[in-house]
Amino acid sequence: MSNYESNVTTAPADDYAAGAAAELRMHRESQSAVKTVTSLAMLTALTYVAMILSKMLPQISGFLQMDVKDTVVCIGGFLFGPLSAAVISIVVALVEMFTVSDTGIIGLIMNVLATCAFCCTASFVYKKMRTRKGAVLGLLLGTLVLTVVMVLWNYLITPIYMHMDRSVVAAMLPTVFLPFNLVKGGLNTALILVLYKPVVTALRKARLAPERDASSQSADRFDAGFLLFSFALLATFVLLVLVLAGKI
Repeated sequence: MSNYESNVTTAPADDYAAGAAAELRMHRESQSAVKTVTSLAMLTALTYVAMILSKMLPQISGFLQMDVKDTVVCIGGFLFGPLSAAVISIVVALVEMFTVSDTGIIGLIMNVLATCAFCCTASFVYKKMRTRKGAVLGLLLGTLVLTVVMVLWNYLITPIYMHMDRSVVAAMLPTVFLPFNLVKGGLNTALILVLYKPVVTALRKARLAPERDASSQSADRFDAGFLLFSFALLATFVLLVLVLAGKI
């Protein structure tokens, strides 16, 4: 058989194999996209539930609501990236505004700013450094960014929303808004450190979360000392919430 005849014979087979491989790849990508959307929808629903439950937490100074919904948003951000965290925060803030909130568009803006400042910062750092150290560093930076952003925006917005003199709000910045946001960030940080591993493990068993890559496997190993530290940190910030609320 000549080389020409051999090429003519094998060409259709090669084209068929390439087409089958491309079709299989598209099918897998489609399945992955469906799983991602399903996971984000579930995390959005859980975030809304966490927001509702947070309404039972004590208020600080009569109008600042401590909440833990950022815990769920940040877990979603760690799994799917900072953009996913932003999408979840915006969707939940919109649903909250039309269902249970009485703060209107101002409450929407403040909610989105606070959650994105904390969760997107932490998720971005973790995306670049997928280790336990990266997670802790991201959460610490997220708390710092949350505090800076919200102190600034409370100075700008609170006089309008609460009909207060700006000088009064300025006096509240170091005594009310600064500690509130530091404690809020710390509380969510502690909750994430405690809950991330069991939540993500359950999602992976249900095939609703991406499998861990080689660079993050060591960070997923059980560490009793780190878990005890996380619970101690959580207990500390729960006490600080009660102190700020004047309960103890």
